[in-house]
Amino acid sequence: MLPRVKNVKALADHQLELAFTNGEIGHYDCRPLLTFGVFAELQDDAYFRQARVVNGTVAWPHEQDICPDTLYLDSRRTAGASAAG
Repeated sequence: MLPRVKNVKALADHQLELAFTNGEIGHYDCRPLLTFGVFAELQDDAYFRQARVVNGTVAWPHEQDICPDTLYLDSRRTAGASAAG
C-alpha cells in the first residue's frame, strides 16, 4: 500500500503541499482537475483553501476528494521539512 496523506496545505495557484505518512513531502498540481465535473468548484480559491485530510486523502466540504494513490504517485516530492502540518 502506498503512503497516505497525513497533512495538507492549500497553496497559491491551486497547488497542494502534502505530508505523507512515510515522511515524504509532495506538491500536487490541481489545475488539470479544475474543468472536470465536480472539481470545477475548486476554481474558487476560498473553497480550494478548505482542503483537509480525511481518511488518508485530501477532501473538500462538498465531498470532492482525490485518490490517495494518485496524490502520491503524481506529486512532485521534495526533501526537507514542510509547512504542511
